[in-house]
Order: sequence, then structure tokens, then C-alpha cells
Amino acid sequence: MILAPRQREHILPLPVVLISTLSEDGVRNIAPWSNITPILRPLDDILLASWIKRDTLDNIRKTGEFVVNVPPVRMVEAVMICSKNFPPEVDEFEQAGLEPRPSRKVKVPGVEGCLAWAECTLVEEISRKHYSLVIGKVVHLEANDDFFNEAGEMDFERATPLTVMLGEKGMWFTRPVFAGRYASYAEMFLSGQNGG
Repeated sequence: MILAPRQREHILPLPVVLISTLSEDGVRNIAPWSNITPILRPLDDILLASWIKRDTLDNIRKTGEFVVNVPPVRMVEAVMICSKNFPPEVDEFEQAGLEPRPSRKVKVPGVEGCLAWAECTLVEEISRKHYSLVIGKVVHLEANDDFFNEAGEMDFERATPLTVMLGEKGMWFTRPVFAGRYASYAEMFLSGQNGG
């Protein structure tokens, strides 16, 4: 099967996070996001891609802050409410029935009930004609003790983090499951080499 290049998202399972921001006037905004990734281990930067016209992007530009919230499967309906294109003056916490969670290092609240919260500050925006790449620095990272071990590793089968597979006319919400194979990072390196 040959797919159109624009269908590249159809072949990749994507994470689902909620990005919370504040407007300059203090209006709370939440938007679901899948175009997001950490930037290389062991750096503390995170990258998100945004259409140019997004309240989330406007808020990040004006306040320099945002929170990446990792929702579990049980929050899928709230995620869909947050995906609607509400006007910028609408408080999306209220619309989705979500409780704000006080942040430690930024003014933007996180979303209560999520699995983890990455408080971020804006480092750089790389602008293109139709989209922007936003690089944020994680200044505080916190996880729900119920679903993480002491090393900060998620018990993903109990936590059920939300993911998504995109289709032509809609999307299937999914979650990761164990494939039956655990591998240490050391296995990636040939004997006597450190990788590279």
C-alpha cells in the first residue's frame, strides 16, 4: 500500500498530552497535543509543534510558560472536550470539568488527575510559514507516586497513559501494552564500545 506523504501520522502511534497555559489576562487554557517529544537523553528540553493560529501558542509566546500534563485513558472524554475550538476568553478547565493543580515553578496550573506534570519555560520558537516549533525547558517534573517506581519509571499497564492512532476521518484512542521483551540500554552497544 502506498500512502500519501501527508499521511505520515497514520503510521505512527502518538502520545496524547494536555498542554495547559494562561493568557495574559489569566484565562486558563487546555489543549490536547500529540506533536510533542523530549529532545535527546539526557537533556531537559522538550519540543512541540504548533499551527501558527493556536491559543496555546499565543499564550506560550506571551507568558513564556506551559505545563505538559500526561492524562490516563479514563480522561479521554475530557481530552475531547479540550480539543474543541473554544474562544480564547473561555476557561477550558471549567468546560471540561477538570481541576487545576498548583504548579511549583510556573504560574500555569497543571491538570489534577493526570499521571505526570512537566512544568516548562519557553526557550526558543522556530517559526515557519504554517507552523512553529516550540522548545521548552522542563523546570519541574513530577509524577503520580501510584504509578511510578523510585527510579521514576511508569507502570504503564496500571497507569494506562493515553495514546492515539490517526486515520483519514478520525482517530482511535489507544494505550501502550507490554510486548513481552525488556531490554537494558547496555544491549545497544557492541562489546567494549560506548555507542555513538
